[in-house]
Amino acid sequence: MHTKTMNKYALKPLALLMFATFALHAPLAGAAEEKKDAPKAALTVTTTKPSAARLPITLTANGNVTAWQEASIGSESNGLRLTDVKVNVGDVVRKGEVLATFSADTVNADLAQARAAVMEAEANAAEASANAARARSLESTGALSAQQISQYMTAEQTGKARIASARAALATQELRLKYTQVVAPDSGVISARSATVGAVVGAGTELFRMIRQGRLEWRAEVTAADLPKIKPGASAVVKAANGAELAGKVRMVAPTIDPQSRYALVYVDLPAPKGAEANAFKAGMFASGRFELGNSDAMTVPQQAVAVRDGFSYVFRLNPDKRVSRIKVQTGRRLSDRIEILGGIDAATPVVVSGAGFLNDGDLVNNVAPITPAAAPAPASANKVAKAK
Repeated sequence: MHTKTMNKYALKPLALLMFATFALHAPLAGAAEEKKDAPKAALTVTTTKPSAARLPITLTANGNVTAWQEASIGSESNGLRLTDVKVNVGDVVRKGEVLATFSADTVNADLAQARAAVMEAEANAAEASANAARARSLESTGALSAQQISQYMTAEQTGKARIASARAALATQELRLKYTQVVAPDSGVISARSATVGAVVGAGTELFRMIRQGRLEWRAEVTAADLPKIKPGASAVVKAANGAELAGKVRMVAPTIDPQSRYALVYVDLPAPKGAEANAFKAGMFASGRFELGNSDAMTVPQQAVAVRDGFSYVFRLNPDKRVSRIKVQTGRRLSDRIEILGGIDAATPVVVSGAGFLNDGDLVNNVAPITPAAAPAPASANKVAKAK
């Protein structure tokens, strides 16, 4: 009896201790289980809403850079030997500048002969005129017959005609002498040369080809659907292969469309390139460009907010439960770091900016305010000056 009583009272403190231990650990286990079951944010992001902007309306196109107008400079002399060529490809020439010269020995001899023929014709005409004058004075006396008087009169007219013929031959030889010098018909840049010293060329043979006034034009190829958007006088920016850009104006739109390619040509006048642009833009090169057709209102988001997957553009909308929904959008124009949104969301939709490329539909996120860059500290010298004041 005594032993049972002792065991009974010895077990009570042990039971109390076990109960206290269970009561102490039970809340901790429940808290740990709750913490384990709580969902975690997949990413910390920043959000923004689409903003309104004025974006330029542009139309891109491709085409060739060509000479505005080319001048073919040829020989007007026949059978003369080329003695000197003064210019080469790439040289800038002025109107009337001598480009090449032909041998003038033969022409000078013919010119001297023509001058002598004029002098001879003038002497014969003077004699015929004197005889005609005497015949007129004797006409009333009857000393000369009417036939003789008529012959003298005819000889006078023939003398005058021979003078005119001799002077025309002289002018021809003077013109041949002038043609021994090939001159530039306009200012411009020599683009091709076929003249060779010592060659004997015929009349009409091309010696040089020149880009008139050094002007170039861009012949852009535009589809029939886009053609009505472009008007003469519209601005255009042409981009060369090395990235250099040149601004121009639409001179004219072709009245016809190529039945094979279904493209129409738009002629854009380009200013004469100078400096580095002269090396970037050459006649015959391929170039891309854009036509600037004005401005229009647009809804834009930062470029970082648009995620491209499987060839489609998406944005992630932040829902009130801090989860995101992936929404397919239609993008349009780009300006700097912003993209135009044509459809899919409205101006009140909060979209994820930073971290959008790493999210999936339904992810839980932690939204924070974007960090504003801190102002740079003032230089020490400036602080000293401020303190001195």
